[in-house]
Amino acid sequence: MAVRIERKRLLRACLTLCAARAPDFDRAAASGADALLLDLRGSDRARARLWAAQILLRARELAAPPAYLRCGPVESPEIAADLAALLPAAPAGIFLERAESGASVQHLSAKLAVAEAEAGLADGQTKIVGLAAQTPAGVFKLETFAGCSPRLAGLAFEPGPLAAALGVGADAPPIALARSLLVLAARAAGVPAIEGAEADRAALAAACARARAEGFSGKLAANPAEIGVIAATFAGAIDKRP
Repeated sequence: MAVRIERKRLLRACLTLCAARAPDFDRAAASGADALLLDLRGSDRARARLWAAQILLRARELAAPPAYLRCGPVESPEIAADLAALLPAAPAGIFLERAESGASVQHLSAKLAVAEAEAGLADGQTKIVGLAAQTPAGVFKLETFAGCSPRLAGLAFEPGPLAAALGVGADAPPIALARSLLVLAARAAGVPAIEGAEADRAALAAACARARAEGFSGKLAANPAEIGVIAATFAGAIDKRP
C-alpha cells in the first residue's frame, strides 16, 4: 500500500543543513524550524546522498520537522541518482535549483512520479519548491508557475545567482525587480514566497521585517540560532497554499 503523508506544511523558517559541513542534526531538529533543507551540493555526491539518507531516517525516528532535499537543476545528471537513492526515505519535497519555469517543475514532477511508484509512495506526496528567477530568462518565465503542478509548494528567491549572471551587486535595481516579481508569481500560483538566507546575521531581524513587509511568507536560515527571529517575524504571515 502506498504511504501518504500530510501535504500542507508551514515553510516560514527553513533551516539549511549542508552535507559539506556535517552539522549537528539533534540541534537542528530541536531548533524550532518548520522544515529542514538538506543541501546535497558542495561535497562528494555519493557521500552527500548517504548523509542525507541517514538524516531522513534520523528525522523520522525523532519526529523532527519535515526534511526537504536541495538538488538540481532538473536537467543535471545527478538528479536521477539523487531521487533513486533518497525517495525511498520519503523526503517531504525537493527544493529545485534553477527552476527556470513551470516546465521545470513539470519535468521534475514526472521524474518524481516514477520514483514514488518505485518506492511505494503515494503519487504526488513529494512536493516541489522552486528556486526561481536565478537567470535573466527565468525572470521572464515567472508567470508560468501558476497552475503548473499540484506539487508546487513554494517559490524561493536567492539574489546571488541572478546577480552573478548580470555582473551586478545583490542590491542592484534588476535584482530588486526580480525579487518583487517572484513574490507576485508566488501569489498568482497560490504558494508562499520564501526569501533566501541572510549573509549578515546582525542584519537578520531587519531583513526578516523587510521581507515580510514586501510579501514574503518565510525565510531560509543558515544556523539554528536564526530560527527564533525568523519564526517570530513570519508568525501569521499570509499563506496561500491550498
